[in-house]
Amino acid sequence: MSGGSPRIVALGGGHGLSLSLRALTQVSDHITAVVTVADDGGSSGVLRRDLGVLPPGDLRMALAALADSSTAAQLWSSVAQHRFDRGDLAGHPVGNLMLVALMEELQDPIAALDRMADLLQVRGRVLPMCCEPVDLVARLTTQERQYISSSPSTGFEVRGQVAVASTPGRVVSVAIEPAEPEPCEQALTAIAEADYIVMGPGSWFSSVLPHLLVPEIRDALVQSPAQRIVTLNLTEQAGETAGFSPEDHLEVLGTYAPELRLDYVLADPSCILDRESLNQTVAGFGADLVVTPVARDNPEHGHDEGLLASAYAQLMTRGKITPWP
Repeated sequence: MSGGSPRIVALGGGHGLSLSLRALTQVSDHITAVVTVADDGGSSGVLRRDLGVLPPGDLRMALAALADSSTAAQLWSSVAQHRFDRGDLAGHPVGNLMLVALMEELQDPIAALDRMADLLQVRGRVLPMCCEPVDLVARLTTQERQYISSSPSTGFEVRGQVAVASTPGRVVSVAIEPAEPEPCEQALTAIAEADYIVMGPGSWFSSVLPHLLVPEIRDALVQSPAQRIVTLNLTEQAGETAGFSPEDHLEVLGTYAPELRLDYVLADPSCILDRESLNQTVAGFGADLVVTPVARDNPEHGHDEGLLASAYAQLMTRGKITPWP
């Protein structure tokens, strides 16, 4: 650990990663967010298609989540998150435009993120999982299934993160194109040097899983000496994980990273359907199941930032959490 503060790498994208990052800032100042770059919708999709840049939206959200609490940093964070609601710029957040401008000026996406981080006085660092945008390619079926399959011939194909999230059907396999994108070297280093790695919560197929589809990122996660924590989602996600149990979510990870071992699987009591079955699945990853309240009063409203921070803090300082009945 660096000066008693754990080095944490959090992987994901979108709102799930942002929530996790805000919670983790209450635990450590040494946080690296490794962000998926598969977004092809909204402002990110437009900028990606028109300018050939990394989709900036999830990167921007991670930067804002890690912004310092000072008045100046919070002002710039609010500016970065400000979204125009009319005219030719309708739908574009200021931070997306700033990031793309920095990428073009510096000709280096990592340098652009670091300069934006300076402006927001970010506590940690934000990195893309790879240095080129990727596309999600999934196969879906309308048949009932209990878990994901690696069969390449099942169902019908959809392309793009938006299509994967919105097309009716159940995901049975997923891949990225290009299949072997250039990984972010700084992300590989952060994973290798981490004390803890956090995956989830978030959109399972479009935010969490893509990291395991980048061969060198997957290998780094398998080989890292860090302790690995998976935070389970509270509910199913329509279009991606409808009908999935907590066990199914974990089996998705095991399908694409069979050698991945975990240390803790963090779950709110409300999301557990069969505790014995979940315990068996968790044990198959070499992990301990940690059941503790981390949801808001209504789980449909998502994780509670404070409860999640408390759970992370207990795991990272004591290696255990006060037992939940």
